[in-house]
Amino acid sequence: MKNVNFITDYREDEKRRNSFNQLAQTTFQIDFSKWFNKGYWNDKYVPYSFMNNNGEIIANASIYKMNIVIDNRSYNAIQIGTVMTANRYRQKGLSKVLMNKIIDTLKDECDFFYLFANESVLDFYPKFGFSRVDESEYRLTTNRSLRERTKNNVRKLSVDSDIQLLEAMAKNRYQNKSKISVLHNDELLMFYFLVVFPESIYYIAELEAVVIMEHEEDTLHIFDIISCKAQDIYTVLGNVLKEETEQVVFHFDPGNVEGLQVKKIPSDDDALFYLSNATIFDGHFKFPLTSHC
Repeated sequence: MKNVNFITDYREDEKRRNSFNQLAQTTFQIDFSKWFNKGYWNDKYVPYSFMNNNGEIIANASIYKMNIVIDNRSYNAIQIGTVMTANRYRQKGLSKVLMNKIIDTLKDECDFFYLFANESVLDFYPKFGFSRVDESEYRLTTNRSLRERTKNNVRKLSVDSDIQLLEAMAKNRYQNKSKISVLHNDELLMFYFLVVFPESIYYIAELEAVVIMEHEEDTLHIFDIISCKAQDIYTVLGNVLKEETEQVVFHFDPGNVEGLQVKKIPSDDDALFYLSNATIFDGHFKFPLTSHC
C-alpha cells in the first residue's frame, strides 16, 4: 500500500508511542501510557506497525516474548496481541502483511507462536497456519460451611500507594505446579495491575497473598493469586468468599484442588490459536488470564 511505512520497536519515540496508544484506546479502550511511564514496557513487548505520512500509527500487531513451561518442558514462545487497524485503513490487507512479517522474522527465534482471538477474527488466523485449541474451565462449587467460615480478612490495594508491594509480589511470585506455567512474567502482570484490574486487587495479610478478583452475583471470579510462597486454595477462599457466593471460577489452572470441576469450554471471545510444527497442547489446561498480551 502506498503512503505507509513499516516501523517497529519504537517505544522510546514519544510521538509514535502516543499514536500507538491512541489507536489502542480507540480500538480496545486500553491505555498503555501508565505501563510505559512506570517503566514496565521493556523489550519483551514489541509493536510491529504501519505509519502513514502524517506520522500516525494506522495498523499494528505486537509480540511479547514469553518463557513457558508445559508438562515440565521449557519453551521460548512468541505471543501475538494488540492486533488493530484504524477504521479508515481496514480491508486493505495491512494486518495480513504484519502477521506474515512477524512470522517470517521470528520463526527461527521461538518454539511456537500463539495468540487469543475474539469472534470477529476466528477465520483470519488459520490463513497463516494457526490451529485453534480449546482451553478448559476450572470451577468450584462452594458449600454453606465454607462460606460461613469465611473471615473476609482482605484489604483492597491501591496501584498508587501499594505499588512497591505489587512489584515485589510480581517479581518474586511462587509458581504453582500446573500443566502450564508462565515464567518471568512480572512486567506483564504489572500491566494487569495498572491497566486492566486496578479496582480488583486485594491483599490477605495473614497469607501474604494478593488476589485479583471480582464478585458477580453468586459467582466469584478469581483472575490470579500472587504470592511468594505456595498457597492452599481453600485457605485463600476462606478469606474472600461472601455469604451469597455459590460458584468460584478460576481464570487460571489452580492445580490439584478437591472438588474442582474441569471441562473444555469453547470460547469465541478469547479463543486460543497456536502455530507450531509439533502438537503442543493436549488434555486440560489454561493459560493464566494475566499472561495474555
